[in-house]
Amino acid sequence: MIEAVMLWNEPNNLSHWDFHMDPEWDIYAGMVKAAARAIAAENPKLLRVLGGISPIDPNFIANMKGKGVLDCMDVVAVHGFPLDWNHWTIHEWPERLGEIQEVTDLPVWISEVGVSTFGAEEVQEFGLRRTAELLIGRSRRIHWYSLYDLPRAWPATTRHREAEGSSYYRHFYMGLLREDGTPKLALSSFPEYTPSLGICQWFHFEDHRLDDAVRWLRRLGVRHLRTGLSWADSLRPRAEAWFDRQMKAIEGFDVTLTFCFTPESCGVNPHHTSPPREIEAYAAFCARMVRKYAG
Repeated sequence: MIEAVMLWNEPNNLSHWDFHMDPEWDIYAGMVKAAARAIAAENPKLLRVLGGISPIDPNFIANMKGKGVLDCMDVVAVHGFPLDWNHWTIHEWPERLGEIQEVTDLPVWISEVGVSTFGAEEVQEFGLRRTAELLIGRSRRIHWYSLYDLPRAWPATTRHREAEGSSYYRHFYMGLLREDGTPKLALSSFPEYTPSLGICQWFHFEDHRLDDAVRWLRRLGVRHLRTGLSWADSLRPRAEAWFDRQMKAIEGFDVTLTFCFTPESCGVNPHHTSPPREIEAYAAFCARMVRKYAG
């Protein structure tokens, strides 16, 4: 069951939205409002979630509120990785949530939280337990990122490999499972926290891990899954067949479905982070996906 749709991913992060081209997020705000209207026309009961923000920034949420975006949303979402990328400690999680709750009355979901094994698997095990202690009961949805490590042959969704140093390579170690599917130390503890903890797992186009991932999610007792359908992928040959296969495989979960990534042919610049030339094109994609998979 699709319980929610999320409009973009980390819109206040340059790796996902080129805000140099949209410095006040005016294009993003217009795009999200158009998409929200289109989604409501297809399924008014479907929860609409503002793209999970990273970093956690109340000023961004206040900006969206001022532009009328939150009037179209049912939920806002945040992402936090204090042991890898954020400049605050894991113990500050309640304060970070509180900063967002002070600027909106909407529910706040944690659509990505995780810990890499870049330094040691024991760090991830500690991070999982402390995250669960701090966050379960504070948010209706908590999605752990992620089930699988990112394969080293694939690029992380960022444009700053050389500048980021070790921060870039941490992207590849966020899974509870290694790239080859073997378990890490924290995996055995994860079922202690399901179904309160869900999983965020992105599937790449024609991802070979899909069926194994579904088996692992069921084995771990996961009920809530966050994943996405890429607007950019929708223009590939065989896109419809892949989307159908992915959505069929995950239909047993309560899914938050993220719509993001600009096709090169639709962007102001030919890049997946680019604002689109026409905001209605994104809205049309969202409406079509909702009509097909959540109508």
